[in-house]
Amino acid sequence: MAVAVTVPAAGDAVTEGRIAKWLVASGASVKADQILFELETDKLTVEVPAPAAGVLTIAKPAGETVPVGSTVGSIDPAGKPSVEPPPKPAPPVTQKAEAVQSPAASAMIRDGDLDASKIAPTGPGGRITKDDVLTFQAKPVEAPLLLPARPQAPVAVANPNREVRQPMSNIRKRTAERLLESQSTTATLTTFNEVDMSAIMELRTKYNERFEKKHGVKLGFMSVFVKAAIEALKAFPMVNARIDGADVVMQNFYDIGVAVSTEKGLFVPVIRDADKLHFAQIEKAISDVAKRAKDNKIGMKDLEGGTFTITNGGIFGSMLSTPILNPPQTAILGMHNIQKRAMVVNDAIVIRPMMYLALSYDHRLIDGKDAVQFLVRIKDCVESPERMLLEV
Repeated sequence: MAVAVTVPAAGDAVTEGRIAKWLVASGASVKADQILFELETDKLTVEVPAPAAGVLTIAKPAGETVPVGSTVGSIDPAGKPSVEPPPKPAPPVTQKAEAVQSPAASAMIRDGDLDASKIAPTGPGGRITKDDVLTFQAKPVEAPLLLPARPQAPVAVANPNREVRQPMSNIRKRTAERLLESQSTTATLTTFNEVDMSAIMELRTKYNERFEKKHGVKLGFMSVFVKAAIEALKAFPMVNARIDGADVVMQNFYDIGVAVSTEKGLFVPVIRDADKLHFAQIEKAISDVAKRAKDNKIGMKDLEGGTFTITNGGIFGSMLSTPILNPPQTAILGMHNIQKRAMVVNDAIVIRPMMYLALSYDHRLIDGKDAVQFLVRIKDCVESPERMLLEV
């Protein structure tokens, strides 16, 4: 008797998904728990395994949107395969074998009619990333200087890839919906400040080697800002609250979302009860969820909830931005690039590594005074990290 292949539940709020691609052909033999297809929901991509061993029959093609619980195929345990398994790839003969490409890079290479063998990969396992393609396209083309005897009329060349239409991913559509929802349902304001990163950078220089040796993870800036944010949230609890209809819900716990950018879009995995973790535990938690998000291993539970979010546009070179709220949260902290600037300290001009900070907040719940003081509290904690250890 055939075993149904169904769309699994991927969280309470997820009702449907899109079959991104089948990894096994219809009529092929599969093993139990072998990954059959990738299901793209509005929050993440889920790999769906085979419920049994046998021969697969596909009922719903790739690209189709299917409800949770619906049947997309079947597996006949007694069936005979009509598709031969693909031969094992031969070992590479030369180092110039074509590199593996990420989906985004593959589309750019195809649309731009580029030679993948000429693109230097920097991703894990020799994988070509989107940034590798952009770097390759930005390189000037070396060619001999030719001076024609007389001007020649331009020749019109048809370019079938001048415009390419493709469906928006469920993740991108849901992100767009949430951004519009945030803008239309909240009274968002943003306040700014700047922080001197000297103390934290000196702390890292002094202790990072011992820290990494003991804990197996580097001491980063994000754990410092998570700790600083928690201190500020304790001092200004309204920033950690949320609006539920006509009620204000005070949340006496600190689940901090950390924005992670991937090729599929922006994810905000949540560090649970971050106030109970020390710096090393926070660094390990951030490293773990970031890696799983980029490897499409993130789970729905990792993304649910959260009382406050931190996003770091500085890793991409951003100097200043106004982060958009992540409802039902009422505030979000934006970190930015660190640049050395001339600052006046004790009436003397000195060069200091400075970072702009931005706090976007819902003015329906949070007053401007509290928002400004909240950001000042974070600034004080980062510039004097001993305050977080002493809780003063």
